Amino acid sequence: MTQQDIDASEAPLIEHLIELRTRLIYCVIGFAVAFIGSFFFSSDILHYLILPFRWGTGQDVSLISIKLLGVFLVKLKIAFFGGLFIGFPLIATQIYRFVAPGLYSHEKQAFLPYLLATPVFFLLGAALVYFFLLPVAIHFFYALAAGTGVDGPGIQLMPDIEAYLDFVMMLILAFGLCFQLPVILTLLGQVGILGYQQLKSGRKFAIVGVFVVAAILTPPDPISQIAMAVPLLGLYELSVQAVRFLEYRRKKRQAAEEAQENTANDLTKDST
Repeated sequence: MTQQDIDASEAPLIEHLIELRTRLIYCVIGFAVAFIGSFFFSSDILHYLILPFRWGTGQDVSLISIKLLGVFLVKLKIAFFGGLFIGFPLIATQIYRFVAPGLYSHEKQAFLPYLLATPVFFLLGAALVYFFLLPVAIHFFYALAAGTGVDGPGIQLMPDIEAYLDFVMMLILAFGLCFQLPVILTLLGQVGILGYQQLKSGRKFAIVGVFVVAAILTPPDPISQIAMAVPLLGLYELSVQAVRFLEYRRKKRQAAEEAQENTANDLTKDST
């Protein structure tokens, strides 16, 4: 490689670095705006995050703070979580716009639906936690604490607000990420890394893996574990059928292209 070739290769690299810096600046600005907005409305957001606790206990139970800076830290965590959640569409868009120039048109068309499906499945996982899992799990633990006062000393459950928020955000994040399973598997099937037969033969390993993940990410009660495992198994089966459909459509398209090519070859032979 000559010195001229080296000098010519430096310009595209600098352009890519400048483009990357611009996209990162947009992401930081978007996150900062969402962070400030979430911090401003953190009290309202906290009110809605406490609702599953009230649904699970059936009464208006107060949460406490055992730290001087506890409430402030809660507001910061809500702002950080809200900044990532609200700013995700902008961050994902900037990532897509950075890699899009290096993709072919058919690759862009294949990648864009998965980019749109990612927040949808995350919201589905978060909704499952918010409306079902949290009330059921809280009811289980609250009833367990209340039952200790039957023959022994009564225990009044007064959770710390920071610990409760960590518990809620951990579950929402865990379910949101786990619900990306069909997006990841179908994307791998789209690019040809995974096939229908591989997913079908690996079903028994997927079942074991799903229950292991559910046991690690959820509280140590069977209700929460089953509440995560059952939807994940359903999403896995959905992914298997989606990859099967993608392979069928790919084979059908290849057959049509081969038939068109054979027809063109026959016409060429006839003309000669």
